[in-house]
Amino acid sequence: MARSLKKGFYVNPKLLKKIKQMNEKGEKRVLKVYDRATQIVPDMVWMTFAVHNGKQFISVYVTEDMIGHRLGEFAPTRTFRGHPF
Repeated sequence: MARSLKKGFYVNPKLLKKIKQMNEKGEKRVLKVYDRATQIVPDMVWMTFAVHNGKQFISVYVTEDMIGHRLGEFAPTRTFRGHPF
């Protein structure tokens, strides 16, 4: 079930606060994120996030095409080792 449009995008409040502070200062650094359910908003464009996949952090560079998707979509949790014979 999708989230109501009335509520808007789900963004972790602590993460949003860090992003706004970085944008005000013009700072560029990688933010570590455990919350894979956070949706990408326009404030996050051209930033790099280290998204946790359960074992390690995967680097995700956000572009304009990613707005509306979730951070977890770009950090796969399973390793494909080929088809069994």
